[in-house]
Amino acid sequence: MLYQNLLTSALHEQRESFTKFEREWHDDVEDYARRLRLLGGETCADVRASVGATSAPGALPSAELERGKSLVLPFGVEWRSHEEARRWAVDALQERVTFAADGSQLLPGREISLPVAAVQVAWFENPHTREGGYTKQARLAIIPPGDLLEDTEGRVNAETVVSFRRFQLETEELRRFLERHRGWRERGARVPVGFFDGTLLISIALPKTKIQARYVDAMVELVKLSRETEVPIVGFVDQSYARDLVSLLDVLDRNGNGAHRRSRSLYDAQLLHAVDVEGGSLLKAWGDRTAFCYCVRHGLTESFSDDKGEPLVGFSYLQTTGDGAPARLDVPTWVYEAGLLDEVIDTVRAECVGGLGYPYAIETADAAAVITVRDREQFLHALQDFARDGNFNFRVSRKAASKVRRR
Repeated sequence: MLYQNLLTSALHEQRESFTKFEREWHDDVEDYARRLRLLGGETCADVRASVGATSAPGALPSAELERGKSLVLPFGVEWRSHEEARRWAVDALQERVTFAADGSQLLPGREISLPVAAVQVAWFENPHTREGGYTKQARLAIIPPGDLLEDTEGRVNAETVVSFRRFQLETEELRRFLERHRGWRERGARVPVGFFDGTLLISIALPKTKIQARYVDAMVELVKLSRETEVPIVGFVDQSYARDLVSLLDVLDRNGNGAHRRSRSLYDAQLLHAVDVEGGSLLKAWGDRTAFCYCVRHGLTESFSDDKGEPLVGFSYLQTTGDGAPARLDVPTWVYEAGLLDEVIDTVRAECVGGLGYPYAIETADAAAVITVRDREQFLHALQDFARDGNFNFRVSRKAASKVRRR
């Protein structure tokens, strides 16, 4: 039981700590926002020269920085109603294929005498044709005890194994999407776009385990296949805690006069959304975005670089709601370099109109993949029948089996 009076008293005891943190945080926002605005007066060559020999400054702006002489590129389109927004989105998506895959998982619990888990992944592909029609399918994989109990390093638990299997299935479906739409230019199609729910840039703490290395390898393979097939993918991060722009500003300051305090509590999306002394956030209106930046984050450059050492993935922050922090879009660098970025980001905007701030394709895939409490009970019931019919030496607890029978 949580005692409300003790909670209230404990919070009041820490009031000064909260006040001090809030005051310092606002000072940091003012300082970093001012420096971020000043970055708009630079060229990408100027920034690279200022970074100097620093190998992993976090971010390096592309030539888009010079397009509007600002890190922020306004959308420049306004609507009087949601109906007008939907008409714009329909035009942006007409005859364009979008795709997303998402998954859910059932972890082993004490109801089962041996660990057994399940992963379900669903995908949604919409060609947005005038005739209508879409594909929504799912697949389910059982992870048997032998796979869950395999641990050659002492740092891999069942939840890690299940999460990785889910990730594998999601990326497998995305790879199939990329292969299906290879050659879209020759067919005269509009550029297709695949969505991944999360970052394309997987940071791993060192020393990394074999399963962590497999995460990185699978994502790098996906990004490279996107480049090979010329089919864009977007890693959509709704609440990003990345600090690549903040890191860049720290590097530029360190290579300059080093007069500013380093913030450990400020991240990019927060900085772009916060209201500063200039009287507003940097991303002011729905649909505004930041210039494309190459991601050169410490710990990523070894894996997420091509044969020439150039980064494979970059990012842009996009304002997808009227009042929330911007979403982060991880995009393979080839998309920007092929001149497809504006069209791809318009596709993201259009999907977010349909999903009210979140890509409709991801939202639909998530709804199709979700596993409910009732689904878990059915899973236990099926396991019980399976064990009995096959005369397998494992059991489902009587309490869990009773709940299934009673409902």
